[in-house]
Amino acid sequence: MTVKDVFVSAPGKAILHGEHAVVHGKVALAVSLNLRTYLRLKGTTTGSVCINLPNIDTFLCYDLSELKQLIPVSCGKREEGKPLDAELVRKLREFISVTNGNLDTYNMATLSFLYIYISLFGSSELPSLTVSVWSELPTGAGLGSSAAYSVCLASALLCASGAIPAPLKESDQSARWCQEDLEQINSWAFQGEMIIHGNPSGVDNAVGTWGGMLRFLAGKIIPLSRVPLLRILLTNTNVPRSTKVLVAGVKDKINKFPSIMTPVLDSVDAISCTCEKILSEITCEPITGEHYNILEELIDINQHHLNVMGVGHPSLDTLCQVTLTKGLHSKLTGAGGGGCGITLLRPETDSSVVQTTVQDLKDCGFDCWETSIGGPGVQQHSPLSVKEEVLEILNRY
Repeated sequence: MTVKDVFVSAPGKAILHGEHAVVHGKVALAVSLNLRTYLRLKGTTTGSVCINLPNIDTFLCYDLSELKQLIPVSCGKREEGKPLDAELVRKLREFISVTNGNLDTYNMATLSFLYIYISLFGSSELPSLTVSVWSELPTGAGLGSSAAYSVCLASALLCASGAIPAPLKESDQSARWCQEDLEQINSWAFQGEMIIHGNPSGVDNAVGTWGGMLRFLAGKIIPLSRVPLLRILLTNTNVPRSTKVLVAGVKDKINKFPSIMTPVLDSVDAISCTCEKILSEITCEPITGEHYNILEELIDINQHHLNVMGVGHPSLDTLCQVTLTKGLHSKLTGAGGGGCGITLLRPETDSSVVQTTVQDLKDCGFDCWETSIGGPGVQQHSPLSVKEEVLEILNRY
């Protein structure tokens, strides 16, 4: 079985408002980041399947005759939220020598790839192919890098297997799949996320699939139509943190001070809903300075609330102070306790202001990117539409 070459990309994600409060039944707004993960799937005749992940120095090849031994008796389509094929996961873990205590990034990435590959092709003939992935997203920073990877894998392998058609026409630079195909991509990406994270919420892979902005409430994920592209600075403080510990800390504080913390959660919920309303207004009428004034105030209020919840950090205080001296407003995004923050850039913000702010943040030991939020989800690309530096990396393998 030969497969056609496929180029795809998917975005990372940030939480705009509602982190931590979402765990307690409040609205969260998740947005796509215009930092993307790119994948090239290339048909080969080597009799092997190879995966190249230069971001994490992983270059592996497996003989197809060995992989065929792992194919389960039934390889049917599994839907989002359904349990993984435990037997296949067990066999794959043994095959790549992964024990429960050895959950390195490259092991999880390899396991996820082989699981989706065998599940999709196992009922027919395993094709010889090479998958190469390059990401603009830092790993382990809470920016949805694993989900962008899973979405890229799912879309490329679904296309290669013929389960969904390639949307790209000859004259297109890039193209998106129809809603039905996107749902299938999201379903398989969720399977990949379950392998990597165990019990994911589904938000990250949904953002990678649909892009734009999603409203997340009580387990329901609703993509919002017509979201404006907003310029931001994305800053990684490089301070490691444990999401699990931070979530537990917020829960303890709520149990200890319910009459104090419940109104804080209600206020964060109102911030998310107000932000959603303002962003929908921006797409329907001319943007005014007042719109940005409100967005900036919401950022400031939410950051204070997150500090009250106990998920702030001196590095994040530094981020907020450095950007405020330039008239810019910042908040943490994700779990907090270090990690990443976002800074809103008004359309009129001068490039010299952005450059000096980025330099000041780098001088603090942070990594910083100017990017945007609200861009498209997973796309198929013609090679000509892929950034030259990304194409060069993907074509090496």
